[in-house]
Amino acid sequence: MRFSLLLIWSLLVMLPIRHLSAQAHHTPEGFHNPWPGFEDRGLGDLFKWMIWDRITGKKPDRPDTYHFKVEANDGRFLRKNHTQNTITWIGHSTLLIQLDGLNILTDPIWSERASPVQFMGPKRFTPPGVAFNDLPSIDVVLISHDHYDHLDKNTIQRLGNKPFYLVPLGVGDLLKSWGITHFQELDWWDEITFNHLRFVCTPAQHFSGRTPFDRNLRLWAGWVIQGKDKKIYFGGDSGYFPGFQTIGTRLGPFDLAALPIGAYKPRWFMSAVHMDPAEAVRAYLDLKAKIFVPIHWATFDLADEPLDEPPKLLKKAIHKQQLNADNFWILKVGEMRILHDSIQARANKNFNAKNEGQK
Repeated sequence: MRFSLLLIWSLLVMLPIRHLSAQAHHTPEGFHNPWPGFEDRGLGDLFKWMIWDRITGKKPDRPDTYHFKVEANDGRFLRKNHTQNTITWIGHSTLLIQLDGLNILTDPIWSERASPVQFMGPKRFTPPGVAFNDLPSIDVVLISHDHYDHLDKNTIQRLGNKPFYLVPLGVGDLLKSWGITHFQELDWWDEITFNHLRFVCTPAQHFSGRTPFDRNLRLWAGWVIQGKDKKIYFGGDSGYFPGFQTIGTRLGPFDLAALPIGAYKPRWFMSAVHMDPAEAVRAYLDLKAKIFVPIHWATFDLADEPLDEPPKLLKKAIHKQQLNADNFWILKVGEMRILHDSIQARANKNFNAKNEGQK
């Protein structure tokens, strides 16, 4: 497993930072995280983590196996549903979102391994929460960035050209090489309306690359999905950064925010590009969201923390900040929940109740 993980990381973090161009996150050769204090990690840091820390006795003590609860979901309700707004956790960063009659997949991966090859690399600890063949017809696919655990060639080719793919700048060339032509690339803050839903591409603090030679050539992002009275934020993968406050101010509040909580140890190596659970709670508050759905855990072994640790630390952060635990939906793989009253609907109710009281 550790050799496989070293291979994957070595494919992702090789090349140095480039100089900023006119737009803060654009460079002559690709993209960059423009926020002050951001520290990039390269090949030397990777080998310190994966090799030197092990030689010097810093290898983490973790279980060899895990037993995560998986909720049986044959997709029957999802295939028949055209009126209820729902969210289903398929696993890792893959969500099935049903909003205003459209079916949306985020960072879909049904492969056994998050890897360029299926005979080695990080292997699933939990199966997909809904079998691929049990999915409803997919209308939109949102991609946050090009890493193997978020952009899976096998799954994309199974989905084919029927869905409309919304991707950050540069990812379209990959899709075209896989036979996908029904897509739109967006930059940060770009937006598009598709079948009455508004999609906004938002900043994230991460990186990209699938080989040692394409570091940061493609953009990384989060996504906002706005329906007629509900608004959802999908965080993809990100370190904690000031952009969450900006997104919350410009586009919030949100009825639901799906945020990553896993792959955060060791902090010296991971903190710039992966939030820990406490930071994810800060991001949730910055975004002015009501419901928090944690993603990016319990599926692939990508870092040093035990795979079952993230939700435990998330609960501690919720308790420490005296937040309403009912607003934190720690879903089981395969679990579906219905999104009921929206922020806008509640605002309308409060407004109407206030006016009634003044009569």
